[in-house]
Amino acid sequence: MKKNRLVCAVATLGALTFLGIGAAPAATAVRSVFGHMPDGRPVYAVTLHNAHGITVRLITYGARVQSIITPDRNGHLTDVALGYANLAGYLSKGDAYFGASVGRYANRIANGRFTLDGHKYQLTINDGPNSLHGGLIGFDRHIWHITAIHQGRNASVTMRLISPNGDQGYPGRLTVTATYSLNDNNRLRIHYRATTNAPTIVNISNHTYWNLSGEGSGSILNERIMIAGREMTPVNATQIPTGKIVSVIGTPYDFLKLKTIGRDIRDGHSHQLVIGRGYDMNWVISRKAVARPRLVARVVDPASGREIELYSTQPGLQFYTGNYLNGTVVGTSGHIYRQSDGFVLEPQRFPDAPNHPNFGSAVLRPGQLYQNIIVYRFLTVGGH
Repeated sequence: MKKNRLVCAVATLGALTFLGIGAAPAATAVRSVFGHMPDGRPVYAVTLHNAHGITVRLITYGARVQSIITPDRNGHLTDVALGYANLAGYLSKGDAYFGASVGRYANRIANGRFTLDGHKYQLTINDGPNSLHGGLIGFDRHIWHITAIHQGRNASVTMRLISPNGDQGYPGRLTVTATYSLNDNNRLRIHYRATTNAPTIVNISNHTYWNLSGEGSGSILNERIMIAGREMTPVNATQIPTGKIVSVIGTPYDFLKLKTIGRDIRDGHSHQLVIGRGYDMNWVISRKAVARPRLVARVVDPASGREIELYSTQPGLQFYTGNYLNGTVVGTSGHIYRQSDGFVLEPQRFPDAPNHPNFGSAVLRPGQLYQNIIVYRFLTVGGH
């Protein structure tokens, strides 16, 4: 009788495992050495992999997305994130923030200046007259330290960076973590958190370049995008917001319904497209951050059938079409990147918000927690 019960139990366990019930976790996280800095310090890679063949590789230099491999409508796997095959590329002057965690303040601050609690601060300048993505040595130019790696229903890695008081001109000692997680529902989640010991400003985002036909495959202008923003913040000649918030309805910036990226990108009547050499502007999703991520963008590639949905808690979304990729960068697969070979979607506080009270506050104070939650959902359409 005991033997029969054991046989039944083993058979039942096998059936449950076959059905995926009680099976070992399918999502995995594996650490390896990606390269070494000139001073010998190691840069690690953590590779997340799920049951559906999606593989995401993160590196500790800049807490970056180095590659994202996903299947097309027929199951063929391709890397859809622009980047470099080795650390030397990321250390080069030609690096365009590929996959980087950008901060302390993502996007631009006019003349690198802002006032907080009556004190004036001057940041490092690295984009014409302005400060961009944290200044000369932003978060993208540091080695982040791995604090946790988990496997299971959500395979994840958490990295930490401490930005000291005065870093690039910013006040306060800022402690930042970035947690990347991948689950078997084909969702990649990025969770940025930050705390400070003195009042400061914070705006951290991710700068992954996407090409859903595959990294190095050419232009993204035939891909279709929806952006859930009815307004935008126009910019001046140095790409600093004017302070106005204007409607996108009926303009080249209207992506409320799926529209081919390239349809209006060469509209010479659009002063904003001339300034940015293409799309490089902030869409207003809401006037303030929300507690739970909601859909802010969707991109579909008719050629491959790949689709991504982007969810975020942030009020703004910067859409950038790789306008400054100039043919001098050789990417992961050995192909040269040219203008519009990738697009970037950066959930964010509004650019230059510290200098525009109507844009909402970007101030973080002691005892408060800054958060930016970004979720990418991977899908395919069509196929056989």
